[in-house]
Amino acid sequence: MALEGRLLFTAVTSLTCLGFLLIGYDNGLMGGLVNSKAFTTTFNTPSPTITGLIVAIYEVGCFLGSVSVSIFGEQLGRKKSIGIGVVIMIIGALLQATAYTRTHMIVARIVSGTGMGFINSTVPVFQSEFSPKATRGLYVCMQLSTLNLGIFLAYWIDYGFTQSQTGSYTWRVPCILQCIFLIPMLFLLLVVPETPRWLASHKQPSDSLDVLRRLHSYHRTDEEITALHSNILKISAYEKSLGAGSWHDLLRNDEIQSQRRFLIACAIQAFQQLGGINALIYYSNTLFSASLGFSDHLSALMSGFLQTWFFVASFIPWFLIDRIGRRPLLLSCISFMSAIMVVQTGLIYNVQNKTSIAKGCGIGAAVMLFLFEGAFTIGFQATVWVYPSEILPLRLRQRGSGVSTACNWIMNYMIVQITPPALNNIGYKTYIIFAVLNACWVPIIYLFFPETKGLELEDVDRLFAKGDELERLGGRGVGGDAGSEEGSGNGEKVVVGEGEVGKGEV
Repeated sequence: MALEGRLLFTAVTSLTCLGFLLIGYDNGLMGGLVNSKAFTTTFNTPSPTITGLIVAIYEVGCFLGSVSVSIFGEQLGRKKSIGIGVVIMIIGALLQATAYTRTHMIVARIVSGTGMGFINSTVPVFQSEFSPKATRGLYVCMQLSTLNLGIFLAYWIDYGFTQSQTGSYTWRVPCILQCIFLIPMLFLLLVVPETPRWLASHKQPSDSLDVLRRLHSYHRTDEEITALHSNILKISAYEKSLGAGSWHDLLRNDEIQSQRRFLIACAIQAFQQLGGINALIYYSNTLFSASLGFSDHLSALMSGFLQTWFFVASFIPWFLIDRIGRRPLLLSCISFMSAIMVVQTGLIYNVQNKTSIAKGCGIGAAVMLFLFEGAFTIGFQATVWVYPSEILPLRLRQRGSGVSTACNWIMNYMIVQITPPALNNIGYKTYIIFAVLNACWVPIIYLFFPETKGLELEDVDRLFAKGDELERLGGRGVGGDAGSEEGSGNGEKVVVGEGEVGKGEV
């Protein structure tokens, strides 16, 4: 019997949450293992550069998987893309758990990362194409809480195994535990349908309408569902008339500004990683020991507490993202993150130079790490996964999401690869780099990133439509650049730079 209503939406959300939990678990997995005695013994005490390679090569695999989705994902569909990623990740987990040489582990990390690239590029799109417009941000926040739960679990599992035992199973078991989350995803994929928007854009309108009815019949009238379906078909047909959907269209600023929207999606994903968050997540243990001078045991314990706080703080944007919007969260929290890194630079300087206030500065620097992760999860983390899938046109959504996610992973790779040698060679100056980078994002986001809170995905085309093209989409007029404020998607006006976009009833 086909799932319907809340049960169907629960299955969809459970699937995507498990996908995000895997992202977190894999992000946190190696951070607590690479400094353990069993791991270094198995791999012949790797240097900081080799350690960085073993950890960061995973991001190269994620990049390759994301690029593959951008090439093949639109033809495969959302469900098949996720399914392929799950199977590849199971193989990668088995390879990691059975590794005995550095080469074996590096290959295993690439394989596992490739599967994650498929999953990570697709689950945000899958969720957004099912979610109601008014609470779309909330559901992505739920996914991000499970992502942080994955990091939390990884660090405490690593701590539990590595602090009390010394055999190689202390790092092999955490590696294979990924399958606990992967196998349920395979079962959920059997019971959830393809997204109604993908079906509509691939000439399956009756199937699309059937999925919408199964999803919304418990709280919407048939007339409202039919109207929503008609609007999806209208936007899909309009985008098809523009030729939107090819690689060329990603770089063509057509009547709905596809190029601009693609660049925004890529930029926000790159900005997230260049801000330095994964230097903290992957190497929090190393930061506490190398930068703050904590003992190995205390460093591992503090890393666990840090990721516990990261998980707890991720519940805060649940109550904010659909109320105050994406832009206010981004602008305020990134500004705060930059300020924290400035303070952190001074604190770490005193610790590393063993000044008379070094002990107090070490405590303060530890507090700054907690504040940084809190600000990140409230502003940046919650927004970065919902925003690209909202901002991209339907026919470019899978392709553009794949490329933007690839940007995230390749920047992630760079940060994770350079962090150990950076801490080793320039010490406290590493934090200056992150302070400057975060400060650079604020004016860019203020000037070029529009608000998408409360908009149906089809309304975003109206937000970007040029001149007379808005009339073809049911709007009333347009002017200026996409830059600020928000609207509800219910006939209200959306301020766009110096002009405004009027949106028709959906």
